[in-house]
Amino acid sequence: MKLAELLSVLPFYNMSQAADDIEVSGVESDSRNVAVGNVFICIEGFTVDGHDFVDQAVRNGACAVLAEKELNTSVPVIQVDDTSRAMAIIASKFYDDPTRQLPLIGVTGTNGKTTVTYLLESIFQEYKKKTGIIGTLQMKIGEDAYPVHNTTPDALYLQKAFHQMNDQNVDTAIMEVSSHALDMGRVHGCDFDVAVFTNLSQDHLDYHQDMNDYLYAKSLLFAQLGNTYYEKQKKYAVINDDDPNSAFLKKSTAQHILTYGCGHGAQVRASDINLDVTKTTFTINTPVGSVEIHSNLIGKFNVYNMLAASAAAISAGIPLEVIKRALENMQGVSGRFQPVDGNHDFAVVVDYAHTPDSLENVLQTIKGFAENNVYVVVGCGGDRDKTKRPLMASIALKYADRAIFTSDNPRTEDPQAILDDMTEGLNEHHYDVIENRKDAIFHAVNLAAKGDIVLIAGKGHETYQEIGHTRHDFDDREVAKEAIQAKENQ
Repeated sequence: MKLAELLSVLPFYNMSQAADDIEVSGVESDSRNVAVGNVFICIEGFTVDGHDFVDQAVRNGACAVLAEKELNTSVPVIQVDDTSRAMAIIASKFYDDPTRQLPLIGVTGTNGKTTVTYLLESIFQEYKKKTGIIGTLQMKIGEDAYPVHNTTPDALYLQKAFHQMNDQNVDTAIMEVSSHALDMGRVHGCDFDVAVFTNLSQDHLDYHQDMNDYLYAKSLLFAQLGNTYYEKQKKYAVINDDDPNSAFLKKSTAQHILTYGCGHGAQVRASDINLDVTKTTFTINTPVGSVEIHSNLIGKFNVYNMLAASAAAISAGIPLEVIKRALENMQGVSGRFQPVDGNHDFAVVVDYAHTPDSLENVLQTIKGFAENNVYVVVGCGGDRDKTKRPLMASIALKYADRAIFTSDNPRTEDPQAILDDMTEGLNEHHYDVIENRKDAIFHAVNLAAKGDIVLIAGKGHETYQEIGHTRHDFDDREVAKEAIQAKENQ
């Protein structure tokens, strides 16, 4: 593609020198990855400014630079007011507007995003459709998996990924959409067909000013569905009607709305819910019929996850009998209420619960079927919302017979200071503080007797612990297996 053609989508910019006939081989925002013929885009981040790496990009073969500042370099400089916004526009152009041809489902909310995306993958695959997924765990195209570094990557990564999905004949893409990504414009250029809202509870107040700001960021996904109607491409907002913020989100979109929930007003509604230690049964009542579900996923929060996925699938025209088969075949999602195998007479469960609401949901579920004591191992991440720390501790003590407070991902904070934030002002005393996470997990497993349940919360699928700026190998599931083995060998 010629540089002039690439820049044709930008209405206003200044050019340091004429360069219309330059051939562009790619677009890149990381100077280390620049190859010959790439346009290098300078992004000013929280800790690194891409403008400082122009010389490296040019040495690597950049044919032009997109920047917000005047630069003195040997290649043409295209100066714009906002390189992040321009990057989304240029990336979409370079990769041929991939989501215009690719049906795209976006899932947003505090909790449940990952589970809903994988439930949708299961449903679409049951319908013999090839899927692509982008989210917390990974990017998947069919059965091929690729690592990602953010729940929702930047616009350049996304447009390239969707282009790759088109090349590999993906029928539908499903993506987790974080509030950070919406606020920062990472999904600009993504043409969503279905937007799903799971729920809203306290999280990310280290980034958002308050809960209203957090809600507003979530609402952008629904506003960005567009303001026009095309019979051949109907768009839907799938909204949890039981969430108190549902009315605001309904007002945020001009598109068709499909609600779900357990209340009588929901269009896709669960009734006759029966929660058990090993299974969940309920009936889904929808505008296109009703069907009974027998699922291996346990807990009421998973009923909501299954309702959200079902409603999104219905909006995509998938028959109820296909949805039923997929939900009943689904075994679970990595790190989401995942039992740890072992030859023992007590249960150990690993879950990603890292917000007050998600921790409460999981502990409520466990208390519903626990025969004896419930132990919970939990911490809070460093460099994140500090106000949720005492809330997490209080919830742990409300539902567990004993809580073990420990490190999560302390990052650049003092782990003990995080623990002090969690325990300050607590009136209850049925807890231990063990800073070392491995020691905390071993302690909880050693406390467990027949019929007890140990919940290890906060990290779920993660295979690392972030201390300072370094990620150390650490997997709650593997450490729990070690602890169980050590207990059996005593």
